[in-house]
Amino acid sequence: MFATLDALLNRLAQLALWLSAIGLVGMTLSVGWMVFGRYILNDTPTWVEPVAIQLMGWFILLGAAVGVREGGHLGFDVLRVIAPRPLALAMEAVSHLAVLGFGLGMAWYGMLLVRGTWTATLPVLGWPGGFDYLPLVAGGALVSLFGLRNLAGLGRATQETAP
Repeated sequence: MFATLDALLNRLAQLALWLSAIGLVGMTLSVGWMVFGRYILNDTPTWVEPVAIQLMGWFILLGAAVGVREGGHLGFDVLRVIAPRPLALAMEAVSHLAVLGFGLGMAWYGMLLVRGTWTATLPVLGWPGGFDYLPLVAGGALVSLFGLRNLAGLGRATQETAP
């Protein structure tokens, strides 16, 4: 069952990574269009900056979640590397728990921000204001999910190596 769930999470991480890449390319193209419009056409498109900010939120937070999945988030590994194995595993578990808690907080408070700003309107785009915070909810949910998976994987690895 763990292998099936892990394969599903791998696909989810791959999808998030692709969406991040598409968002980065989209932001680059839209900002390029803004520069072209401003300096060549002498007509700056007003929609570019809010769209670029929307895309940036998505690709940063989805990419960060994939970083958690791959274990690429920030950490202080010097002590863990030189610590005895039981202590190193405990430190790694605390790290995964902290990431899980952080992701849950991102998702929860992001949802509160979405609900609190949904009735407002983003001026240039005409979208509900809550759209600004949807990447926080999605990124937080993925960080939590991948953090939980890493914690479960650590527990499973500990059981397999126990004497």
